[in-house]
Formats: sequence, C-alpha cells, structure tokens
Amino acid sequence: MEDQPQISRKSIMLNYGLLLGFVSIITALVNYVFGDIYQPHWSLMVASLAITTIIIVLGLKKVKEMNSGFLSVGEAIKTGLGISLISALIYIVYLMIFYNFIEPDYFTNMTQVQEQMILENYPNLTDEQVEAAKKNAAMFANTGVNLTITIIVSLFFGLIISLIAGLVMKKSEEDA
Repeated sequence: MEDQPQISRKSIMLNYGLLLGFVSIITALVNYVFGDIYQPHWSLMVASLAITTIIIVLGLKKVKEMNSGFLSVGEAIKTGLGISLISALIYIVYLMIFYNFIEPDYFTNMTQVQEQMILENYPNLTDEQVEAAKKNAAMFANTGVNLTITIIVSLFFGLIISLIAGLVMKKSEEDA
C-alpha cells in the first residue's frame, strides 16, 4: 500500500507538469502573435505566475485527496518541483523550436533591443561602459544559457509556490 501514493504522485506530477508546460507554450505563442517578444508587458509575467501557482496548487490538492486528506510539506515540495521540472522540460522543447525555426534571429534582435534600451535609458554612458554592457548582455544571448535559466527559474518558483502552498495545505495524522 505504501507504493500506491508514490505512483499516484508521479502520475500527478506528470499530468500537471504537462498541463503547465503546454499552457506556458500557449502563453508564449499568444505573446509572440499579439505581443512584443522582446519587451513583454509586465501583465504577462503576472499572468504566467498566477497560472503556475494555480496548476501547482491543483496538483498538490490532488495529492492530498489521494492521501486521504493528508499532505506533508515535503510531499508538497517534491510534487511542486516535479510539476515545475516537467513543465520546464516541455517548455524547453518549445524554446528550441522557437529559437531554431520560428524566430531564428531572436538573439540578434534581442541584443539590438537591449542595446537600444541601454542607449535610451543611460545616455551619459561612456563608450567603454556601453561596450561592457553589450558584452554582459551578449553572455545571455545564446540558447544554452537561456535553457538553463528557464529550468532554474521554473524550479525556483516551483519551490516557493509549493513551499507556501504546502505550509497552508499541510495536514498530518497528528493533526487529525
């Protein structure tokens, strides 16, 4: 009987991770079609965080239901991180397709947008400071760095969300 919740939690992580991954892709595609992919509106980030929170909390609620109403903070964190990792991996597949086929000039265009923003926001920078800023921006203008950052950010927010939700939703047999 002990193995059953583990199998159930894994399937919950997979299902909700896939759901979050595909919702993230849809959000990115909508932003690509209707928005500005180089300077997305702040509301997109808020909406993405809200969607991530909702999907992780729903996954935790499902784990709690399958465990007869019990949920530990550790189970919540493991589940939330699992959901986040699976969604990040799904999203990374989309990003690789996006960077290579949909918008192959993404990093070149992004670098130009950042350079323009630097010049507009800091008109008094010296040529050396501008070059240093460009060099720093260029470090992040490649697929490997962006994919790594995607995983790290996804896991970070998954940890925070699942920790807070786990603390709120926790219930042990001692509490019953």
